[in-house]
Amino acid sequence: MAIAPRLEVRQSQSLVMTPQLMQAIKLLQLSNLDLVAYVDAELERNPLLERTEGEDAPADANGADGRDRDETSASGRDDFSGGETIGEPGTREGGGDAAGPDQGGQSGDEGGSDDTAEWIGAEIDREPGGVAEKLDTDFENVYQGDSQADAIPDPGALAGDPWQQGGGRGAGLSEDYNLESFIAEEETLADHVSAQMTLLLSDPADRLIAGNLIDNLDEAGYLRTDIDEVAERLGAEPDRVAAVLAQLQTLEPIGVFARNLAECLRLQLQDKNRYDPAMAALLDNIELLAKRDMSALKKLCRVDDEDLTEMIQEIRALNPRPGSAFGSVLVQPMVPDVIVRPGPDGGWTIELNSENLPKVLVNQTYYATVQKTARDETEKAYLTDCLQTANWLVKSLDQRAKTILKVATEIVRQQDAFLTYGVQHLRPLNLRTIADAIGMHESTVSRVTSNKYMATNRGIFEFKYFFTSAIASSEGGDAHSAEAVRHRIRQMIDQESPSAILSDDTIVTMLKAAGIDIARRTVAKYRESLRIPSSVQRRREKRQ
Repeated sequence: MAIAPRLEVRQSQSLVMTPQLMQAIKLLQLSNLDLVAYVDAELERNPLLERTEGEDAPADANGADGRDRDETSASGRDDFSGGETIGEPGTREGGGDAAGPDQGGQSGDEGGSDDTAEWIGAEIDREPGGVAEKLDTDFENVYQGDSQADAIPDPGALAGDPWQQGGGRGAGLSEDYNLESFIAEEETLADHVSAQMTLLLSDPADRLIAGNLIDNLDEAGYLRTDIDEVAERLGAEPDRVAAVLAQLQTLEPIGVFARNLAECLRLQLQDKNRYDPAMAALLDNIELLAKRDMSALKKLCRVDDEDLTEMIQEIRALNPRPGSAFGSVLVQPMVPDVIVRPGPDGGWTIELNSENLPKVLVNQTYYATVQKTARDETEKAYLTDCLQTANWLVKSLDQRAKTILKVATEIVRQQDAFLTYGVQHLRPLNLRTIADAIGMHESTVSRVTSNKYMATNRGIFEFKYFFTSAIASSEGGDAHSAEAVRHRIRQMIDQESPSAILSDDTIVTMLKAAGIDIARRTVAKYRESLRIPSSVQRRREKRQ
């Protein structure tokens, strides 16, 4: 065969990542909040997209014939309200031979924390945040008048002059009256400290340094920056920054501007005139307090058991997070994507959370009207592109909803024993098993399970919670789920007596007797992931 350049025509098929396909893949892995933000951005860019609220969609939103409602099912309509129903649990392997229902209702790891601040502040009694008092005061300010007649509007005045309807005390009963506007804005820690700083410092340079230090306060009131960095950033002397910091540490609440837990507690003890050499030694070795090593603390502080107990009680009475009472950050509640309910036939009903899905439609009537008035090919091309983008977005949302529902249905089918009996019956599961069962690629299932949550009768779980590795059985039976083994370890440690603390080797022996083949290092890893201290630390704690 001669080697020479020549032209050939070949026909082949290949998957091309078009912009529309990349958009569909991107939508698949977005969380609910990110999806709403993405749809809002598309609504601003595309004039042919419309947001629909409730079930009363415009009759011409999709044209005269209403188009196919399958394209709008991504908005969480009745297409998915019925969901899918899984058959009766217990017919699967491992579901029918369970000992009984689990009363624990586990929704995740319940391990404790080794953090010193969390342990010390565990028994601190905090006063309410004062919101109720503010509400009571505001209600009194709104409705308190010089007399009963002042608090009740004159019906004649409301029916007469329209200017009186919108003002005066009688406006409190109008439809436009919003009582929430009278609630005072919550004061932040920075605002509270800044107001005191202006009275404490008079020099403009010191106020500039103080303002920079205030900006570096975290929510707990700790200073999360180094003095040398502040001095270099502002071109000031480190000694002057330290002097300003020392003055700021006298502000209320006592303990703010501390750089670590020990300094925060020291400031509060100094304010109470309870900072002595023994207490200083205790704070210098506060990590031993977290480990409950009382014998070492008694030697270092040179006190007896009674004095050490009193010192610990004083520490517990302090606030390790002095700034937490100001400007608390609102926690975004976890909104489930899928809701699983027990079915009437003993199975499970799976449905999408329609309230959580964006509702969009393509306005075909507006497109037809504007298309007639297009002046040149550029405008026509723009309208055509907007129409294609809008149609593809609606189809992508619909496909996303169907894919999530399909994956969630298979997860429930695989983990029906967990939903019925508890976490100890959680089966080992991987992405490939779900992908093979529903006929999808493993990467698609991975995207679906990212940032998605499922509401069940045992709590709200992330999709990835149901995917756990397998631990072999020592008796040759079915493998055990890693999450189920962690739960069993937690139960064993919770039930141990102070006189018989279980070591990791003892836990391994007990698990192997129960048919779980596990190594000691795996038990230690699971114990640490549950934030359970070692047997030595637990023995010290339970001796107290």
